[in-house]
Amino acid sequence: MSLLVIDNENQNKIILNTLYITMIFLVSFVISLNILTPILANDGAFVKTAYLSPPKDIEFPPISQEALLEQKKKQWDESVKQRYRNSRILTIATGVKHIQMQKYINSRPIKINVVEVNRQLNSNIKMMPEMASSFSLSGRRTIRTIAQKNNSIAAVNCTYFKPQTGVPLGMLMKDGEILTGPIYNRVAMGITDNGFKMARMNIEGKVYTKHVEIKIDNINQPRMLATYVIVYTSKWGKTSPAAPKYGIQAAVAGGEVVNWSTQAIEIPKDGFVISGPAKIVEQILNEKNIKLEVKTSPEWSDVKHIISGGPYLLKEGEKYIDTQEEKLNAINGKNPRTAIGYTKDGNLIMVTVDGREQSSVGMTLGELAWFMQSIGAYEAMNLDGGGSSVMYVKGNVVNSPAQKGGIAISNAFVINIENKDEVSKK
Repeated sequence: MSLLVIDNENQNKIILNTLYITMIFLVSFVISLNILTPILANDGAFVKTAYLSPPKDIEFPPISQEALLEQKKKQWDESVKQRYRNSRILTIATGVKHIQMQKYINSRPIKINVVEVNRQLNSNIKMMPEMASSFSLSGRRTIRTIAQKNNSIAAVNCTYFKPQTGVPLGMLMKDGEILTGPIYNRVAMGITDNGFKMARMNIEGKVYTKHVEIKIDNINQPRMLATYVIVYTSKWGKTSPAAPKYGIQAAVAGGEVVNWSTQAIEIPKDGFVISGPAKIVEQILNEKNIKLEVKTSPEWSDVKHIISGGPYLLKEGEKYIDTQEEKLNAINGKNPRTAIGYTKDGNLIMVTVDGREQSSVGMTLGELAWFMQSIGAYEAMNLDGGGSSVMYVKGNVVNSPAQKGGIAISNAFVINIENKDEVSKK
């Protein structure tokens, strides 16, 4: 019994000592955090403790724009190194890098060239499509000729084209002017002042007066169906193609028809030719104040340039290849490839893949989509490939096309630097 009493007494002492120590600790902790703000003075009045928070009127010096830019450059440099490991990376201008690499798929080699562009680092970077000819959509030139004519530091082949004439087959717009309309509603990329857009593309157009409205099916494209109404501008060339069977075409200048025929006719420099079934086109023959209106669908009001290709490779970061919908089943298999896309934070990525040779076997569309995804592309599309695949960087063709220097092409997507002092001498 006595042992039990002693144990209880010891337990009580231990509990009291523990509570005492805990209370001292809690009071010290609360005071240290300045939570116990009022304390009782000798006369029973409350006084406030002083807080150790920093004065509110302290102003920290702002970080300079130069320092912020340098920080962004270092972050991008590190990002590129991480995404293109074991590759040769060259800076060809502020915000523009050329990457050369070799991959293996199923133990077979593939040589790849990439140009990545970060416009956030350099406001002097400009990018746009350029035609082989300055006067018409017809014509073909090598990529070196197109790039050097425009003082470009980098370029890749771009939109599909008709080999016999060089006319682009697909949507092409430069500086807000639609040069050619879409083919089979294929995917296109729009370029704004500070970003990009990608979507399947169409046009909405009409030739109209106060009394008549004619829906047009395309602009400056080879005829697909006799029932289509097509408009040809002076960008097409000097004369329009002949009208379809049971069709006519009318040349419009100054708001009225100045000539019409079933055969090829001259396209007015500041006007257009409308070509289609006679029963449709003849509605405007005696009209006045004839106007032409063409806009893109989707309507990209902030887009300055548009290029097209197909099929899609990536959509919102996920693999998405729609060859059947875009009527491009014939381009499957391992081939030389050209692709273009952009990262989620708005950097441009241009890619060429060598193919049809022992040192580089080419890629399927699925492999190309996987590669674009692996280097950080968020949206991407295939461009004209095969013998047309070619990349130009600072005066040289850097990939290995079957024909040395690349075949003559219709158009290219080019990167220009307005201030040439920024171009690397390496």
